Amino acid sequence: MTEMEKRPCVFFYVQHLLGIGHIARASRVANALQADGFDVVLVTGGTPVPGFPGDGIRHVELPPIAVSDGSFSGLVDSAGKPVDEAFKNLRTDMLIGAYHGAKPDIVIIEAFPFGRRQVRFELLPLLDEIEDSEPRPLVMTSLRDILQEKTKPGRDEETVSLVKKHFDAVLVHGDPDFARLEDTFPLADEISQRIVYTGLVAPLPPPEPVEKFDIVVSAGGGAVGAALIRAALEAAPLLPSIKSWCLVTGPNMPQMDFDAISAEAPDNVSVFRFRKDFASLLAGARLSVSQAGYNTVCDILQAKCRSLLIPFAAGGETEQSARAERLARLGLAQVLEEKYISAQSMAEAIQAALALPEPGKIHLDLDGAAGTARALRRLYDER
Repeated sequence: MTEMEKRPCVFFYVQHLLGIGHIARASRVANALQADGFDVVLVTGGTPVPGFPGDGIRHVELPPIAVSDGSFSGLVDSAGKPVDEAFKNLRTDMLIGAYHGAKPDIVIIEAFPFGRRQVRFELLPLLDEIEDSEPRPLVMTSLRDILQEKTKPGRDEETVSLVKKHFDAVLVHGDPDFARLEDTFPLADEISQRIVYTGLVAPLPPPEPVEKFDIVVSAGGGAVGAALIRAALEAAPLLPSIKSWCLVTGPNMPQMDFDAISAEAPDNVSVFRFRKDFASLLAGARLSVSQAGYNTVCDILQAKCRSLLIPFAAGGETEQSARAERLARLGLAQVLEEKYISAQSMAEAIQAALALPEPGKIHLDLDGAAGTARALRRLYDER
């Protein structure tokens, strides 16, 4: 292959800290980029998740870190021990070494500087290294459509400063008719020329399900989903007209919680940690019950399934609540606030959600993975 025929290389950094949403979305994008003719090096730094990033993607795994709890207050290693400076230095050296080894044409950093400030210890040195590179690759940040709203003074101004200094484009994985960046990032106008909307990163339309359940209840990664799953389990006897339930706890639910829920489940309630055919299960279900994370909502929209959303709201989180409220206004979801969750409230909310009209054609752009590939191709060719 000649130099003119060389496939552009994308160095894609993603750090998941609690759930699996970030790596799932990044993997969908990475696979679309690979299919569009890019070489992709996906760098991850969270707890390994089976099935991700998928076949054909070069994968660099940094020593994993996570947050100690849902408040995102402290970083711990795979053994639950707080990370120290030596650990951070090791990760930084590995990350910069992987960057130089890849010699990328494009660098994508997921979330930062709009989020993932916990890993600025390695991302700021990486950005400095990129600025000193010759030739310098294009640098982009990759964002979901709705951000966690900041409460600390000066945080948004610092984000804008970093974008202007280091980033050529801000890829917003959303449909501007549903949510615009300025809705949750008040200084978006200052970087408007860099913003590119790609569409929502949904999966392809799912195949017909090989197994059907009336209600599919899911808890994302599962690290903070035990209350949702348990409320659904306890609501099942209150809804005798519902014949079959599927509870998908997520791979990160603590084993003790998973074992207890499995032991208590009656015959019409099936409990799983993970289902590869999750999207197909939604397509065959009467109702989805879940949190309101980005990827789960995209799965629901693509499957055209009624939904009951219980947004994750611990630690002042606002992103899932904002998404759920928008979907409720469109008549696409029923919402139950996390603080009111119980067996009785769950049963009542399920009945209300089942009464929603069956979703027809969804008038939102769900082609965000391919849309990202098209955006990168255009930006790369225009350079």
